[in-house]
Amino acid sequence: MTTPDPGGSDLHLELPAGGARRTALAQALREAVRSGRLAGGTRLPPYRTLAADLGLARNAVADAYAELVAEGWFTARQGSGTRVAEGAATADAPAAADGPAPARPHHDLLQGKPDPASFPRGAWAASARRALTEAPTEAFGPGDPQGRPELRRALAGYLSRARGVHCTPESIVICSGFANGLRLLASVRPRDWAVEEYGLPFHHGILQAAGVRPHPVAIDEDGARTAELPSRARTLLLTPAHQFPTGARLLPARRAAAVEWARAGDAVIVEDDYDGEFRYDRKPVGALQGLAPEHVVYAGSLSKSLSPALRLGWLVLPDHLRDQVLAAKGMRESWASALDQLALADFIECGAYDRHVRRMRLRYRTRRDQLVAALAARAPGVRVTGISAGLHAVLELPPGREAPALAAAHAAGLSLDGLSSYHHPAVGTPPRGGLVVGYAAPPDSAFTRALATLAEVVGGSL
Repeated sequence: MTTPDPGGSDLHLELPAGGARRTALAQALREAVRSGRLAGGTRLPPYRTLAADLGLARNAVADAYAELVAEGWFTARQGSGTRVAEGAATADAPAAADGPAPARPHHDLLQGKPDPASFPRGAWAASARRALTEAPTEAFGPGDPQGRPELRRALAGYLSRARGVHCTPESIVICSGFANGLRLLASVRPRDWAVEEYGLPFHHGILQAAGVRPHPVAIDEDGARTAELPSRARTLLLTPAHQFPTGARLLPARRAAAVEWARAGDAVIVEDDYDGEFRYDRKPVGALQGLAPEHVVYAGSLSKSLSPALRLGWLVLPDHLRDQVLAAKGMRESWASALDQLALADFIECGAYDRHVRRMRLRYRTRRDQLVAALAARAPGVRVTGISAGLHAVLELPPGREAPALAAAHAAGLSLDGLSSYHHPAVGTPPRGGLVVGYAAPPDSAFTRALATLAEVVGGSL
């Protein structure tokens, strides 16, 4: 077996004699990336090693590395050293004389994606090890469709404390994310559902596949107009803490109206609390479920707060729905992994989940502030909304400007959605125009460049 060289890879660079050596080094490194000689992901030698090889002062090499990290050419992470950023080579490489133009760097600004690089691998691994060591023997058997009791106990404590949910371990059913929970609820609820005018098309598809008849409810800057809820509907799908995707918070009076509607019609509200942990410029908004536990199903998952890869979610159910949902789930439904459930229980109980959420709240707020500042500086005419919470913002555009802006964004290498794509197809009125911009997922090395490209595109669309 070959032992890796702790000093890193060799790197050949030719620097001109005399002049500012740090500046020459930074330029040589940029050129090596531009030419493709240093491909994306290439690990660079530690600055001490490169300094010794080139006969330069360590500070000169360290400063050159830092400069290229700040410009987005390199990335630097604790434990993995300094590497060439993915896509950096195509940032401004010259086109071949007779060949196609090089591809633009790709920037993922799609909503709904947390920062994958911030997953707390060490803390999760520690919880997984403890959970595996301490797991009872019966945890390796067929299991309970309601979910592991350890996780239900941990969630009951966390949701009561952090989100104001009224629940016990017995009222919780573990599922494989919100979509799985929505399918279960659609299979046991009456076929007429009130849904918000704007929402996730994937969720609309789940309800349609279950035979649900949708009744869209208008949305404004204060959330769903709950005073206009249709009497025919017996279930309401709602995002009260942070309306998806417009970002509005449901006003207290409208919350009360929704609860009164549910009580008067013996109806049920499905509360999708998809990013309730992340709020920035306002006091925490408690769960609607706390106002009427007997009429509200509280639904949550890890897809925004931790990672969608874990496929873990939960439903807090009124007593009259729990047995129906469990019957729909069945004895051999594809349940969430018992070991992942045990690991999450430990992750919550040891405080790691709270620490992760607090850390990411600060990180995402900084990202949000950078987005707002970039647009204010380069596209001051655009109105940015829905930014007091969550992982995305809506950039409102004049009528008729969404399609050209989307085309320009895609041509510039930006992946994002138009607001109109979230408008329910059953609504007769035309949708508002805008862009839905996720700001959580791009790597640090590319975020500044992504914001500059976005601002340029949006500024040109006004």
